[in-house]
Amino acid sequence: MSDAPYRSLWTHLRELEFRQGYVTADGVRTRYAEAGDPGAPPVLLLHGTGGHWETFAPNLPALAEHFHCVAIDMVGNGFSDKPDHDYEIAVYLRQVHAVLDAFGFASAAVVGMSLGAWVAAALAVESPERVDKLILMSPAGLVATASNMARIRAERTRAVENPEWDSIKAMFDHLIADEENRIPDVIALRQAIYRLPETLATIDHLLILQDPDARERNLIPEERWRAISCPTLVVASGKDHGEYQSTARRVAELIEGAEILEMPHVKHWPHFEDPEVFNTAAVPFLLRGPA
Repeated sequence: MSDAPYRSLWTHLRELEFRQGYVTADGVRTRYAEAGDPGAPPVLLLHGTGGHWETFAPNLPALAEHFHCVAIDMVGNGFSDKPDHDYEIAVYLRQVHAVLDAFGFASAAVVGMSLGAWVAAALAVESPERVDKLILMSPAGLVATASNMARIRAERTRAVENPEWDSIKAMFDHLIADEENRIPDVIALRQAIYRLPETLATIDHLLILQDPDARERNLIPEERWRAISCPTLVVASGKDHGEYQSTARRVAELIEGAEILEMPHVKHWPHFEDPEVFNTAAVPFLLRGPA
C-alpha cells in the first residue's frame, strides 16, 4: 500500500462552508458553487473547455476567507444546460453577465483558466465596468494554432465518444503534469459529464472554438488586449503547451501593469496542480487596493 496520503476533492472542501445550486442565467440552467461572506468583495471563477466548478476546489477555501466566491459550470459544460447551438465567446459572455446580475454583483474580480481566461478577458474588454481585477491562467484567445486546435478536438471527441476510464484519464495527461495530481475524483467527475447523452449530442457545439474560422472571429486582437485597464495577474505554466506559454507572456506584455506568476513545474491547470503556490499569490493580489 502506498504511503502517499489519500487525496480527493473533499480533501480541499471538507471544512469549507459552501453551497451548490442552480441559477437560470441567459436562459441556461447554470450550476454553481458559492462560498464566503456575501458582504465580501465578489470573485467569479471560470473553468476551461469541458470543465466544471470543481476545478477550483483547491482554491475556494483560501479565497472564501476573504471573498464572496461564485464558481460556475459555463454553458455547454459540466452539469449546466447544453442548448443546441454553438458556444462562441458572445454566448459565454451573455451567461456571465446574467450570473453577475443573479448574484447582485455590479462588478467582480474574475479568475479564469484557459477558455475561462479568454471569456474573462473578453468581459474586461467589452464591459470593463464589470471587472475589478483579472487572474488569467494558461490563457487562450490571442492566437489560433492549427495543431493545438486539432489536438483538443481529437482528445475531447475521443473521450466523449468512448468515456471509459482510461480514455478520460489520458486526457488529463495533457492538463496536469504530476501523475499524483490526476486524482480519481476529477477523472470520475469528468467521466460522469461525458457519459451524459446531451454531452455527446452537443460536443461539436462545445468544440466550435477549435474550428479555425470560428476561432479567428472570436480572438481578441492585440489592440483590444492593450485596452484592458484593470489590475491583472497572468499565470504562465512552464510545462504547458507552447501556445499557452507564449500567450501568457505576450498577454502580460500587452496589458499595461500586468504581473506574471511563473509556475515552471505545472501544466494547464496550475491552480489545481499546485494550489499552495497559486493561492499564496492570488489572495494578496486580489486583496491589494489601488496603487
